[in-house]
Amino acid sequence: MGTSAASPSPQKAEGAAGRAGALGRRAGAPDGPAAHTLKIASPEGGWPSAVVIYLLSDALGETAEAVARAGASQFENDGVEFHRVAFASDRAAVLHALTEAKRRNGALVYTLVDPELRAFVREEAERLDLPAVDVLGPVIDAFARVSKTQPRLQPGLIHRLDAGYFRRVEAIEFAVKYDDGRDPSGLVDADVVLLGVSRSSKTPVSMYLAHRGYKVANVPLVPEVEPPKELARLPRNRVIGLTVRPDKLREIRQERLKALGLESGASYADLSRITEEIRYANRVFQELGCPVIDVTHKAVEETAREVIEIAFGEEEL
Repeated sequence: MGTSAASPSPQKAEGAAGRAGALGRRAGAPDGPAAHTLKIASPEGGWPSAVVIYLLSDALGETAEAVARAGASQFENDGVEFHRVAFASDRAAVLHALTEAKRRNGALVYTLVDPELRAFVREEAERLDLPAVDVLGPVIDAFARVSKTQPRLQPGLIHRLDAGYFRRVEAIEFAVKYDDGRDPSGLVDADVVLLGVSRSSKTPVSMYLAHRGYKVANVPLVPEVEPPKELARLPRNRVIGLTVRPDKLREIRQERLKALGLESGASYADLSRITEEIRYANRVFQELGCPVIDVTHKAVEETAREVIEIAFGEEEL
């Protein structure tokens, strides 16, 4: 993925040039909004031209970009350009973004909390016949309806440094410190401890949960090494084993060896050795009486959700 700077068009609308340029500089680009280009495989016959998506926000624009990229991932194309216009707080900046998107035959994805500014975008997009998606507005309106409260309408609140933010930072530091069984003494302080053989997704799941505020440690299980004694002191639902089908684990380890420039026939990816490791892990799980999750066909997010359901009885992260 590349990053480049988008230069403002020489054709300005209602004096938007200077203000939009200033907004682009506030967003971190010297001459305009930052442009991110996603390169993925093209379909047979290719696309007639690059797909251009403008991301308009009164804050950083990360939410709009995340949604736009999720949508783009459903298509096979080789030239999606994401142009982020951040901190757009007036009509001039908004109109400039819409005009540029229209000039390039693109589309607009926007996150604006101001109802009047959102209405302005809808009206101008319709006037310009520009495809535009309001990501945040319907969510705010729905929440206001069911909660019977009024929104604060302050941009960027999701990034505020509140207690939840510092809890996540602490959890991430914890996951790094107690990754891969580095310090068994910290296991008693973990919300959850994950056990499993190498490449059973222990670290990815640990980090995923850490970003949601859970302190997670993980311990590798190897036949030649006794598991830490501290595990026996933990509640059974706070120790969770991760297992994976031997043939799938072999594929994962072979790919890992290739990435490291090593021979794929090493004992690390030998099926008999893998089977031995998994059998040993299963014995440890049985001795500890801990629940086990088969991660063979699960994404990290799915595994993390099951971990939380087991450990805390919560259905959602």
